[in-house]
Amino acid sequence: MTDSKYFTTTKKGIVCLIMGLALCFLCLSLLFSSCGGRDALFPDVVNCMQTDNLELKKLVYLYLMNYAKSQPDMAIMAVNTFVKDCEDPNPLIRALAVRTMGCIRVDKITEYLCEPLRKCLKDEDPYVRKTAAVCVAKLHDINAQLVEDQGFLDTLKDLISDSNPMVVANMVAALSEIAESHPSSNLLDLNPQSINKLLTLLTALNECTEWGQIFILDCLANYTPKDDREAQSICERVTPRLSHANSAVVLSAVKVLMKFMEMLSKDLDYYGTLLKKLAPPLVTLLSAEPELQYVALRNINLIVQKRPEILKHEMKVFFVKYNDPIYVKLEKLDIMIRLASQANIAQVLAELKEYATEVDVDFVRKAVRAIGRCAIKVEQSAERCVSTLLDLIQTKVNYVVQEAIVVIKDIFRKYPNKYESVIATLCENLDSLDEPEARAAMIWIVGEYAERIDNADELLESFLEGFHDESTQVQLQLLTGIVKLFLKKPTETQELVQQVLSLATQDSDNPDLRDRGYIYWRLLSTDPVAAKEVVLAEKPLISEETDLIEPTLLDELICYIGTLASVYHKPPSAFVEGGRGVVHKSLPPRTASSESAESPETAPAGAPPGEQPDVIPAQGDLLGDLLNLDLGPPVSGPPLTTSSVQMGAVDLLGGGLDSLMGDEPEGIGGTNFVAPPTAAVPASLGAPIGSGLSDLFDLTSGVGTLSGSYVAPKAVWLPAMKAKGLEILGTFTRQVGSISMDLQLTNKALQVMTDFAIQFNRNSFGLAPAAPLQVHAPLSPNQTVEISLPLSTVGSVMKMEPLNNLQVAVKNNIDVFYFSTLYPLHILFVEDGKMDRQMFLATWKDIPNENEAQFQIRDCPLNAEAASSKLQSSNIFTVAKRNVEGQDMLYQSLKLTNGIWVLAELRIQPGNPSCTVRLSLKCRAPEVSQHVYQAYETILKN
Repeated sequence: MTDSKYFTTTKKGIVCLIMGLALCFLCLSLLFSSCGGRDALFPDVVNCMQTDNLELKKLVYLYLMNYAKSQPDMAIMAVNTFVKDCEDPNPLIRALAVRTMGCIRVDKITEYLCEPLRKCLKDEDPYVRKTAAVCVAKLHDINAQLVEDQGFLDTLKDLISDSNPMVVANMVAALSEIAESHPSSNLLDLNPQSINKLLTLLTALNECTEWGQIFILDCLANYTPKDDREAQSICERVTPRLSHANSAVVLSAVKVLMKFMEMLSKDLDYYGTLLKKLAPPLVTLLSAEPELQYVALRNINLIVQKRPEILKHEMKVFFVKYNDPIYVKLEKLDIMIRLASQANIAQVLAELKEYATEVDVDFVRKAVRAIGRCAIKVEQSAERCVSTLLDLIQTKVNYVVQEAIVVIKDIFRKYPNKYESVIATLCENLDSLDEPEARAAMIWIVGEYAERIDNADELLESFLEGFHDESTQVQLQLLTGIVKLFLKKPTETQELVQQVLSLATQDSDNPDLRDRGYIYWRLLSTDPVAAKEVVLAEKPLISEETDLIEPTLLDELICYIGTLASVYHKPPSAFVEGGRGVVHKSLPPRTASSESAESPETAPAGAPPGEQPDVIPAQGDLLGDLLNLDLGPPVSGPPLTTSSVQMGAVDLLGGGLDSLMGDEPEGIGGTNFVAPPTAAVPASLGAPIGSGLSDLFDLTSGVGTLSGSYVAPKAVWLPAMKAKGLEILGTFTRQVGSISMDLQLTNKALQVMTDFAIQFNRNSFGLAPAAPLQVHAPLSPNQTVEISLPLSTVGSVMKMEPLNNLQVAVKNNIDVFYFSTLYPLHILFVEDGKMDRQMFLATWKDIPNENEAQFQIRDCPLNAEAASSKLQSSNIFTVAKRNVEGQDMLYQSLKLTNGIWVLAELRIQPGNPSCTVRLSLKCRAPEVSQHVYQAYETILKN
């Protein structure tokens, strides 16, 4: 038997085969030539959709996706076939049809897609359902309103209960895509109440494909657990993903764990276990190809800044290999510095010294700078680092010497008067310096330690010879260095300083150099003592880490681990353009258990939830918040809950103040007790207005009354010379229960000022702008504008020193300017501060005697009635009055905006020639007493 039987076939079969191949090649050629405008065969290609050949049908569908947009009228011919294919018995064809209809971005076809899509979302085959889920996202991108009107979003959400994990994963992917175009909508609506949805996602996580896992993990990262137990439970379910072969899955899992670890207490055993589990997968990522290594290193850089303890024992994996690309080397070097500690510094320094002998110049420079950063970060290693730098200087390699001098300058700034013995070695290499930064650093060292260098004037004079050829950085440093030298050795360097001032002011075109020269010249010629205090002032120590990412931004970037934002180290809003909004993410708030272990500013035990304690939090970073200006309108928050007065067991029949309780006309010893006359006003209102037009119209009915609180005259808060021409005068007022900051802005510059904004740092009483700073027109030169800025007391609280210190940042189109001012405490005295007489007596007794403070107010020639009236206008209310041995005694109460009550006893001696008033204050927060006394003195004397 021959093999011919295998090649025998019918004539009809051969013809069909040839026709099929011809059509395939025809469609393929049409597909690649579609950009050339060849549409004559479009109807014939559409007719080929009727074929049963699946491969040919795919080619035709692919042609339609690429060509239908340019021929929308002809593409409508394919609708009937699409609808028919959506009901085909073959699930592959049904899925292919609905996928293709979703990719054809033609409005006329979109209208016909709705019914087939609705059927496919409920198809019996999971492959069709998962394809339809993605199609909803594509349709939403074409016509969002149609998707919402047809109810596809609700149908899509219902797929979360689907039995197939791939359908669930595609549902999550589709909703995530839709949510990107609608950032404010919470489409998936994961919350602690929807526990079934959460369990479904966690179950699907174990069974779907790797990209499905990524979508689900990203969705979980947007969820905020209700407590630390739920956070731990989710972490336990996510942890197995750390061993996945796909690096994207690993980074998504790390992102979820990093977010939920915020809610776990460091005291938990599981917290330590989780730290150990996070290290191996991150280390494994570094064994991939260089491009993936770089992405992993950029993410690890963020993780190390947030939680360095994760990789503190893995220093060796970040040691540089000889064949690493330069971008990987530099990133590893940065992480090595962040992980450097007293335990591993010897190992790190040995590596860095080795790197400094490499052939790659850029890498060597970074390695030398890294040694300096180690000295600044780990104080115990500073001496060893300086020794290492001196060894490198002895190599006489030019660029190594110059980088070493730059970092030694920083070490001098960090540890003044400690390592100056190396200056002689540095001076020996003066002639080899040719880079501006190194020359500027050397000049700074010579000028700063001129008294210890015998030939300092000769060294600086050698730089002066080529002054005009130097860079601006060197010129500025040389000017300052010679002025320092002159202030330390005036008799020997008078000609030198005259020469440099002349070069800087008369022969230079650089405005910065010229202005600095004029400033020094004026200082030296008018007040040498002041010049010495300014130029030779003690300098602040440089920080340990100058390149750390700002904490708020770091928290946001942690939420974007595994994305482009984590590689750029920038939030998406900084590089994503287009109409789609960008959601600013943040780490979840800490639970009570985790805060108790880590936060120093937690509420005291036993405090009711939601109640603001009277204890003011400790002072932290004073200017941290000011540097991150939010120029939008301030977010209004709930009012502070005032603390109730704690009443103790009081003997109301005892002596002393007990007479306040009596209604008898005659007091002890024949003294008369008189309660001041008051109108019946609700407790929430202020003091009643007496006679006046307002009473005729009953303007006080139902609203707070206008109190005549004392207003200090405006003072200069920000002089023009410190704010590039912007002068700010201001004062504080309180009227009708509202606090205002009255500002006077004057433009003393030569350019128009616009785009004003203001922000306060955290302060003792939560003062914050209640509205944006409204400057309705540009502020022209020499123009002045008056503004009243309403304030609230619902801002962040932090104890300041002094207590009434307020730090302010004002921004305009020129720059951001900072100043601080002291606000009078009486603007915080609320209108419902009048205490009931019985409560006054009980509270006075309940407050410990050591909390009582005594003060004297001199030169106050007021009688009791005038003093009481004046104080009441500023919400200091007289509870009772009596006369004891010729002295008028006023018992008064006031309440601050944060609920702190202050009780006062004011003693006034009528006819006293010294006009001295004695004041006793009792308060549960005695630190406010001094400032309340100052308020009393200000009000009574003005």
